[in-house]
Amino acid sequence: MADREYDLIAVPKKARRSSLSMLMLMLGLTFFSASMWTGGKLGVGLEPTQFFITIAIGNSILAVYTATLAYIGASTGLSTHLLARFSFGVKGSWLPSLLLAGTQVGWFGVGVAMFALPVEKITGVDLNTLILIAGALMTATAYIGISALLILSAVAVPAITLLGGFSVWLALEGAGGLGQLAARPAEQSLSQAQAISLVVGSFISAGTLTADFMRFSKNAKVAIFITIVAFFLGNSLMFVFGGAGAAATGKADISEVLMLQGLILPAIIVLGLNIWTTNDNALYASSLGFANITGLPSKYLSVINGAIGTLCALWLYNHFVDWLVFLSAAIPPIGGVLIAHYFTNKEKYQNFTQYEFALVNWQALVSVAVAIAAAHWLPGIVPLNAVMASLTCFFLLQKISRKF
Repeated sequence: MADREYDLIAVPKKARRSSLSMLMLMLGLTFFSASMWTGGKLGVGLEPTQFFITIAIGNSILAVYTATLAYIGASTGLSTHLLARFSFGVKGSWLPSLLLAGTQVGWFGVGVAMFALPVEKITGVDLNTLILIAGALMTATAYIGISALLILSAVAVPAITLLGGFSVWLALEGAGGLGQLAARPAEQSLSQAQAISLVVGSFISAGTLTADFMRFSKNAKVAIFITIVAFFLGNSLMFVFGGAGAAATGKADISEVLMLQGLILPAIIVLGLNIWTTNDNALYASSLGFANITGLPSKYLSVINGAIGTLCALWLYNHFVDWLVFLSAAIPPIGGVLIAHYFTNKEKYQNFTQYEFALVNWQALVSVAVAIAAAHWLPGIVPLNAVMASLTCFFLLQKISRKF
């Protein structure tokens, strides 16, 4: 798998995948039930107009951010972690790799619990047994690599689209039509900035790892198009699916919504496929991160990461909102640094194997620290503040260092 997954080298042109398969892969990544859950929180916390404005703004931010990283990944053929060696240094890149890989293990655990909990409710099977079985099966396919991710995505994307669309139709029918559903007041208050931060924060971790997947794209233009479509179509649909059901039932948890709509049996199958797809993407990305740190093949690391995520699944599930708040502040600065360095040093990315990397680039580490502080203290949209702060800080530090 190490050779086929290109853990520590650029993906050659002959190994690039078709545009359709890459679109299915990215849609499978964005078709995550955690986004439906976040959509449910927005559905009970925002008025309808605010809901759609929030989705439009949040996914616009995500689309621009991830499409830029997709362009870099497809142009270089390098994973996020190998790209980080240019801006952070060889050992400096261990910090973003550890942070990004660790959060993906966390998302894997959340996904395992989100599948096991509704299955326990309907079947009565022991929860811990279900978590162990689901975690083991998802880890097994992640072990195979990118080929398994493409196959799973091709199955899950149309299936979740059909289920989500049917759920929205039931919500509209039960509420007496779109007008009646839209007229229902929000049950819990969320500010616009809080809501947008939730939208962006719900996918900023996976979004920062876009290069891990789009490095297999045929070319950079295709990568940009696919990524924008995935976030505006895929991610928006997930929020709408979750928000419509929540507005109609008053329940933010998508599994509870589907149970109330009488869809729990098909939901177990379709949500299971959906979560499986995204979890495999998370586990795949996390193994690449730890491969950058350890030099070990990603297939073995995916097994270790899957075991950790499975054992911590319930804890991660119960602290989901806290996890999103953490991601909103800590992950975006890494992407900001990667973007700033690439577009000011393109010529350095031409030959990865021959380039002499610094051990640690303190400019990058300082930029991340400044951005986390900015995200914490500045008003507005937390993830956006973090990206812009790290990008700006790193750009200025480079300018200053070149003058002395």
